[in-house]
Amino acid sequence: MKNIVFDCERMKYEHSGLYHFCYQLGTHLKHNIDRDQENITYFYPSRSQNIWGAEPVIGQNSLQKFWMPSLRGYDIWHATYQGTHYLPKRNRNIKVVLTIHDLNFLYEEKRSDKIRKHLKHLQENIDRSDAIVCISEFCRKDVLTYCNVGDKPVYMIHNGNNHLSPPRLEDKSYRPKKPFLFSLGAICRKKNFHVLVPLLKFNKHLELIIAGTLQDRSYLNYIWSLAKRLRVENNLRLLGAISEYEKSWYYQNCYAFAFPSIAEGFGLPVAEAMSVGKPVFLSNRASLPEIGSNAAFYFSDFSEDHMQYVFERGMEMYSSQRMETVIRERANSFCWNKAAKQYIDVYRSL
Repeated sequence: MKNIVFDCERMKYEHSGLYHFCYQLGTHLKHNIDRDQENITYFYPSRSQNIWGAEPVIGQNSLQKFWMPSLRGYDIWHATYQGTHYLPKRNRNIKVVLTIHDLNFLYEEKRSDKIRKHLKHLQENIDRSDAIVCISEFCRKDVLTYCNVGDKPVYMIHNGNNHLSPPRLEDKSYRPKKPFLFSLGAICRKKNFHVLVPLLKFNKHLELIIAGTLQDRSYLNYIWSLAKRLRVENNLRLLGAISEYEKSWYYQNCYAFAFPSIAEGFGLPVAEAMSVGKPVFLSNRASLPEIGSNAAFYFSDFSEDHMQYVFERGMEMYSSQRMETVIRERANSFCWNKAAKQYIDVYRSL
């Protein structure tokens, strides 16, 4: 019998990709473990409502960064975030599985000292780990290139695709007045949302709706200033954080989904948009070609003319080749049950 601690510390940040990763994988692990072979305990924020029902929980608090609780009787600690500060560093009898989502700092940071700081902390966590899981082949290649993994196994397990909530707008929700492009993600520079704004010059019949939590106000201001300079601000909406019901409605009703991010370990919004058969337009950077495969359209650069060409040609292909089925099939290849079973195999290998 293996006693496993599943680290959900990042669930204190709602509306984040790591929140959904922990929730989805934690739920599907619960349904797929063999109770004769393993038990799971959730390391969960103390002030949050327990979503795991009767399952055992270790309450997480910030002081545990310096002094972890007694973990006697546990065999495996699954750290679900590569930058974690919560590891059983003193108890070396506990095996550690480390999930690495991305090395985005390599592409975001311009200062070499910050890159070295991030790499140093990641390497410390790798050194304490016994098995490493990357969520894409792109991420795995980065880890093998920039980190020293020694003889530790490095697995690749794709994330699953979330089941969308029933689509619904509330009275306070923004209801588009025109057909619309939809994009979703934290408002920060790596998401590269501003390159979508010039598409409104060529497609005045469309609105551009961008939803997501605000991380960089200066970047938000830049997007608005660009829209005003191009005189398309009346067709742009930045909604901030939205509910799961609203997100589902915008996916279901958008004209197309666009995600021009330049730094992604996986790109869950891409799989979510594809699950409803929508045409998806992506940058050709990072993990996105791996996730979209041949069921998406790609911007190879971000010049206005090129992006309009890709968008116009992609919409024509989507319609003429009736691509909805191919797109849905690609989305269905990402499955949380499959991912949970692969993680359980990693636990059992230790």
